[in-house]
Amino acid sequence: MAGHSQFKNIMHRKGAQDAKRAKVFTKLIRELTVAARSGLSDPASNPRLRAAIVAARNANMAKDTMERAIKRGAGGGEGTALEEVRYEGYGPGGVAIIVDVLTDNRNRTASDIRSAFTKHGGNLGETGSVSFMFSRVGLVHFPVQAANSDAMFEAALEAGASDVESGDAGHDVYCDPNDLGAVRDALEKKFGAPESARLDWRAQSTVPVDLDNANGLFKLLNVLDDSDDVQRVASNYDVPDDVMARLNA
Repeated sequence: MAGHSQFKNIMHRKGAQDAKRAKVFTKLIRELTVAARSGLSDPASNPRLRAAIVAARNANMAKDTMERAIKRGAGGGEGTALEEVRYEGYGPGGVAIIVDVLTDNRNRTASDIRSAFTKHGGNLGETGSVSFMFSRVGLVHFPVQAANSDAMFEAALEAGASDVESGDAGHDVYCDPNDLGAVRDALEKKFGAPESARLDWRAQSTVPVDLDNANGLFKLLNVLDDSDDVQRVASNYDVPDDVMARLNA
């Protein structure tokens, strides 16, 4: 019985991992398709497409899968119905949240996003209701082993970046959105391909969150991130270390 239970547990974990991988691939395929549709199909001339390809490679997506997604977008066939939509609102504790989606059914997605906010103690707002609290930035992320913090900082500033944050999770290099391609290319020559390079939202200030609100907030963020339609979720929460420790206990 013990061996049988262990086998079932292993299969359950494998199934969960496969499902998560499938969701990641769905999001990446949508981004590849829309990126190819919105610009040239040559990644050298399309920064957004190049960034999407880097992300797909980092997720170990097969080359033929990437090529099919790019051809769909460039050829104007399947995938042209995908629409970019942004939702804004507040989560538990007054945390501001921005949700960027790619959807082929705007009504369905709006209903799903609204339901997620409502069920988890949040409120969906109007366009512009929270985005003024964020700055639109270019973000290039390198793994921690790519360089030490001083080398990354010096190279990033030389490349035209505005800020660098280095830590155990790696190096986040911020720049003006219009400079994303140039900054990424300059750093890539020195440190190799980044793990990601994309437009992002950076909070201008953060909101401290207590234990009660943190539980609801993370449930909401997880539900949003789990949606196939959602490409990116940004928020301005700040959970103190002692609260995180109690959450993870």
